[in-house]
Amino acid sequence: MKNEVKILSLVAIILVSSLLIFASKKSKTNNESDISTSEFYKIKALKIPKNLSFAGERIPLEKQDIKERIDRELLVNTYWQSNGLLFFKRTHKYFPIIEPILKKNGIPDDFKYLAVIESGLMNVTSPAGARGFWQLLKNTAKENGLEVNDNVDERYNLELATQAACNYLKEARIKFGTWTLAAAAYNAGIKGISKKLETQQVKSYYDLLVGDETKRYVPRIVAVKEILTHPKKYGFIFETSDLYNLEPTKTIKVDTVITNIARFSKDLGINYKTLKLYNPWLRENKLNNKTKKEYSIKIPIKIL
Repeated sequence: MKNEVKILSLVAIILVSSLLIFASKKSKTNNESDISTSEFYKIKALKIPKNLSFAGERIPLEKQDIKERIDRELLVNTYWQSNGLLFFKRTHKYFPIIEPILKKNGIPDDFKYLAVIESGLMNVTSPAGARGFWQLLKNTAKENGLEVNDNVDERYNLELATQAACNYLKEARIKFGTWTLAAAAYNAGIKGISKKLETQQVKSYYDLLVGDETKRYVPRIVAVKEILTHPKKYGFIFETSDLYNLEPTKTIKVDTVITNIARFSKDLGINYKTLKLYNPWLRENKLNNKTKKEYSIKIPIKIL
């Protein structure tokens, strides 16, 4: 009996020792894993540049709430790395189209970053029905010269939509006197910003109490501008070959009805998908064109 007790005691000691050794090894493994993570991945606070500006207008960082709003947007857009890299890739492709149109209209170059935060430079649709790179609502688009219907939606035509955005921004700048308020009005509407300025008896965007989306709007533009202007400073590493390029195109003028765009595409030596990729403003498999309007249809040169 005594021998059995001794054996059982020995077995118990061995089991407890094994559990302690396993726990120790597991703890050591976890600690090593933690050390490894912190060794290779560090989340750092960002230093806010002292002389930030938008469209030549200074950002008042001495105002604590403005400083915090800028800090928030810098952090969000720096550490959303995949989205940031896509911004770099797409701006390389589309900024060469947007920049000269802004310049021709006397719109500060910084407004190209407005298009980036609006759509990520994609032809997206918002819950409110705003569409295209510049996220224009249907009525705003029509008021600024675009054709919008089930057959043709020029909000998806980058050149024409950029011109429409310029028209709106120039009107807002004349109304408010600053480009910063013009940018805010692009988000909240000219009437909306006018009413808030009058009600709150202030003249600056930075003194205005607005909804969260408009509150973040200009700081987000400023943050994206800062990051895209200084990629290495914010940890984005890439080569020119990693970026997207816009393929050269040839423009065909059409002032007649196209009864079947798929067949029209084949006659040009391309397919329906390719024609729609370069001309997303064509919304159906036909072009009604009852008014004999002249449209510009883009075709990739390398295919011709």
